[in-house]
Amino acid sequence: MPVRIMQTGHLSLTNGLATTSSVTVPRRLGRVWSPLLSYPTHVTGNPSLQCNSDAESFGEHKDDTIDISKLTEVKQKLKLVGINCDDSCIPGRYAHLLCPKCKGGGRSLERSLSVHIIQDGDFAMWRCFRVDCGWAGRAFAGSNKIRKVMSSRQVAEKSLGLEPLGEKLIAYLGERMISEGTLQRNSVMQRLHDQAIAFPYWHNGVLVGCKYRSMERKFRQEKGTEKWLYGLDDINETAEVIIVEGEIDKLSVEEAGFQNCVSVPSGAPPKVSNRELPPREKDTGYQYLWNCKEHLDKVSRIILGTDADTPGHALAEELARRLGKDRCWRVRWPKKDEFSYFKDANEVLKCLGPGALREVIENAELYQLHVSEEALQCTK
Repeated sequence: MPVRIMQTGHLSLTNGLATTSSVTVPRRLGRVWSPLLSYPTHVTGNPSLQCNSDAESFGEHKDDTIDISKLTEVKQKLKLVGINCDDSCIPGRYAHLLCPKCKGGGRSLERSLSVHIIQDGDFAMWRCFRVDCGWAGRAFAGSNKIRKVMSSRQVAEKSLGLEPLGEKLIAYLGERMISEGTLQRNSVMQRLHDQAIAFPYWHNGVLVGCKYRSMERKFRQEKGTEKWLYGLDDINETAEVIIVEGEIDKLSVEEAGFQNCVSVPSGAPPKVSNRELPPREKDTGYQYLWNCKEHLDKVSRIILGTDADTPGHALAEELARRLGKDRCWRVRWPKKDEFSYFKDANEVLKCLGPGALREVIENAELYQLHVSEEALQCTK
């Protein structure tokens, strides 16, 4: 049965305003969802989740108005680093220009520099997709400091010293119910000198980073690279996305039949911040969301499958604050015994199997309702 709730809109990242709207939603997703939780990409959203809001953030725009002053400032900052925007640089679209660093590959004059200015014109990002270049960065409007650009170096499998997974690590991941087919599809490898598991991060088919995990659960990320969501290329054409807290959890969700899943790159915060959301250029702990903004803007539903512990709950709240609570749903991990719950997707997969994990995801609850019930339980 649908329930009638009052739902508070998410904070705007531009002016800090919040709005309230009334919507009718199903309590859980249920089995009517398709295997990949995907609506056709031409659908702009689920009618049952439509709500009116004056606040703007991920996936929302009040209208198509462009702030000309911000757009002019962003283009000036792009020019300072050598990027000369032509008529193809239209906010909300991708433009392909000559890279000022590699000069378009010399004589080939390849337009390898992808430049994206967001719809309202106050933020731009770019990347050269030539393998021997990889120059990337971001520029922001609204700051007195001109130098608001972050670069990342190009990475390659050879330079990282990666090799195919050996039998030991395949067996280790097999114990976690991750199949060789899933490992191969996600290009999971190992580092040559210490046999740590290597999770390559891809963006549009280009290797943009790598995260390492030892069998002793020690983690390290490749230095000098920007942060992205793990599995980003798997959500190019989906209207629903599942976000989890670790790379192995992403692979676990895939074992349950959902490929439209990504993982955050850097774990969870110890608690929810009591401060207002910072402007995007200062939102350093969640820059991976801004880097992936063009993908997340297309999404109508976001299922949060973070861990069932205090940091996991904090991460879910921080993600929902930024992505919009009106389109977020929360996985409720099943009880392990009378006193505890399964922690994450991989633990459910190992102990209960892919069918149970799939059912848990299909029965995700509207985020606002989930949080309200958690608060009620805490008062009992």
